[in-house]
Amino acid sequence: MKNVLIIDDEEKLRNLLSRILRSEGFEVQEAGDGKSALKKVAQSHFDAILCDVKLPDTSGVALVQQLKQASPVTEIILLTAYGNIADGVQAIKNGAFDYITKGDDNEKILPLLHRAIEKSQLQKRVQELEKRVGNKFSFDAVIGKSKAIKEAIALAEKVTPLDTAVLLTGETGTGKEVFAQAIHQASPRSGKSFVALNCSTFSKEILESELFGHKQGAFTGALKDQKGLIEEASGGTLFLDEIGEMPLELQAKLLRVLENNEFIRLGDTKPTKANFRLIAATNRDLKKESEAQRFRPDLYFRLNIFEIHLPPLRERVKDIPALATFFADLFAGKTNKKTFQLTGEFLEKLQAYPWPGNIRELKNSIERAVILASGTELTGELLPADMQTPVLHTNGLSAFNLASIEKLHIQRVLNHTRNNKAEAARLLNIGLATLYRKIEEYGISQ
Repeated sequence: MKNVLIIDDEEKLRNLLSRILRSEGFEVQEAGDGKSALKKVAQSHFDAILCDVKLPDTSGVALVQQLKQASPVTEIILLTAYGNIADGVQAIKNGAFDYITKGDDNEKILPLLHRAIEKSQLQKRVQELEKRVGNKFSFDAVIGKSKAIKEAIALAEKVTPLDTAVLLTGETGTGKEVFAQAIHQASPRSGKSFVALNCSTFSKEILESELFGHKQGAFTGALKDQKGLIEEASGGTLFLDEIGEMPLELQAKLLRVLENNEFIRLGDTKPTKANFRLIAATNRDLKKESEAQRFRPDLYFRLNIFEIHLPPLRERVKDIPALATFFADLFAGKTNKKTFQLTGEFLEKLQAYPWPGNIRELKNSIERAVILASGTELTGELLPADMQTPVLHTNGLSAFNLASIEKLHIQRVLNHTRNNKAEAARLLNIGLATLYRKIEEYGISQ
C-alpha cells in the first residue's frame, strides 16, 4: 500500500485530496498543522507527503527539513496558492521532491505523486540492502563459509577486544577494509570514529598533512589549522590501507606515534597525544620489502604483532554463489529492478574463473550483468568476454563433475599466467609436479 500524508489547514481541501487519492488506491492520513504532522510521521511511515506552504504554526518550506530529518526516505511535495521562486528554490534545498502551485497544477499532482513514491520506495529498498552490506560492518557481513574465510574470521575475533595493532595481508580486492570495519565495530572502540586512508592515493607531502594535520602557515596554502586523521581517529580506529606504499620518511614518523602515543602537527612545536587503534593492510610481502630496505624493518615488526591473511577468491570457490547472490540483490535494488535468478550456467562460469581481481572484480562483473539483464535471470552471456570460454565436456567429463570444473579452472589459470606453470602452481597453491600431472591427466592444451 502507498501511504500518503496530506498537511493543510484547509479542511475542505484536505478532504477533497483525500477522496481523490483514496479512489486511486492510496492509504491517506491528514494533518492540519506542522506539529500534528510531525507526530504522525513519528508514529507511521509515509512514502510521500503533500504539504501546504502556509500552515498555522510554521512554514511548509521550513517544515520540510524537520520532516526529512524524521523520515529521510519520505518524499515531500509542497503546494502553494501563490508561486514564489525564492520559496521554491529554498524548498528544494531543504529536501523537497517538488514545489507546485495549487489550481493550475492540479493535473500534475497524481503523476508527480507516483514518481515521488517510486523514488521513496527505491530509497527504502537501497537503504535496507545497504544495511546488509553494513555501514556498521560486523563479522556477519563477511559472506562465506569456506574453511579459509572461517579461519580468517576466527583470528580476527580473537584480536577484536584488544588494542593490538593488526596487519591484514592479501591480494587487492579480498575485502581487507570490510575486515577492518568488522574488527572496529566489534571492539570496545566501536562508539568512536573509524577513519580510513589509502596510502597510495597521495603524494608524500599531502599524505603527511592528511595523517598528522598542520598549523596555519605551515606551508603555502595552509590558511588555517587542520586536524590530521590520527587526531580524527582519537578514541577509535585508524585504518591505513596499502601501507606498503607509505614513503620511508613518513614510516619513521608513524613508528614514533605507535611507540610514544604522540605526534607533532606540521608547523607545530608541541606534541599532541594520540589515542587510536591501528589496523594496516597491504598486498605486498612486507617481510621481503623490509629485507630489501623498501620498508622499515622496525615498523614491520611493530605492525606484524598480529597478522591476518585474507584468502583470494580462487581459494574460496564455494563462497562464490553466496557472494554473487548478495551482489545481484544489491544492484537490483540500486537499479530499481526485480530480484534475479542466477542460472546454473552463470554460477558455473563464475566458479570456473580464477578472479585475479578477487571480490572487487566479482562485484563489478555482477553489477555489469544486472545492468545488461533484460529479464529475470542472470545468464552466462551477460558476463565479460574473458569469462566466456565454453564449459569443457571432453574426456567423458560433465559440466557438473568436480574434475571437469578443476580442469577448466586449471586451464583458466594457465591462460591468466600466459602458460607460466610455476606461477600457475603458486596461484593454485599446489606443487609444480602436481600441476604437470594434472595437465597430463586432463589433457589440457598448452
